[in-house]
Formats: sequence, structure tokens, C-alpha cells
Amino acid sequence: QVQLVESGGGSVQAGGSLRLSCKASGYAYATNYMAWFRQAPGKEREAVAAIFTREGTEYYGDSVKGRFTISQNTADAQNTLFLQMNSLKPEDTAMYYCAASPKGGILFDPRTYDYWGQGTQVTVSS
Repeated sequence: QVQLVESGGGSVQAGGSLRLSCKASGYAYATNYMAWFRQAPGKEREAVAAIFTREGTEYYGDSVKGRFTISQNTADAQNTLFLQMNSLKPEDTAMYYCAASPKGGILFDPRTYDYWGQGTQVTVSS
């Protein structure tokens, strides 16, 4: 049974930082992509960052480049995805989701991803 469990969300003031974690289990982690998406009320789901799990190559959405960093820990089968978020802005407020795509596809297209976590809320106040 595939499980993606996010943690680390919360409320911070603008300029602050948060680190999200996503623990993956139940499938072969090192296949294709993992990614972070976010969705604010009334808006479409937006790709934040993605990583090719084998090579560790990172990709970022334009709105977070230079502020967010995606990383992973695959040592000892930890299979955990992270998102370090710095210089947070009120417009970063959203539910953040971890997603996995064992089969691959268009990197920032939500339809590429077969597995999703339950989400963790990030709220940034001005």
C-alpha cells in the first residue's frame, strides 16, 4: 500500500522559513519523479518543485526559485522528500501536497502523479 505522509506545515510571518517532509512507503521510491504541489483556495493546483529521484536533479516553479529547495533522503531506505521554504511570502499560503510518479510523464503536470499525500497547510501572514 503506497503511503505519502506530509508534515512540517504551520503558520509563520512573512520572511520566515518552514521545512516540509514527506515520508514515502509502499513502492519503489527511486523511480522517476517526486514533487511538491500547492493549492490555495479558489486556485488550481500549482507545481512548486520536483526531483528526479535517481539522479537528484531538481526543478522549480518560477514563483519559488531561489527561495525553496527540494531534497531527499534515501539513505537506509528513509525515502523522505523535503521542501525547505525560505523568505516566505503571504502568497505562498496554500495546502502543500507531496506527490509521486513512478511511471514518469510531464514533470509539472498533476496528472503525471499517481500518488498523493493528504497535504499540510502553510499559512504566511504579512
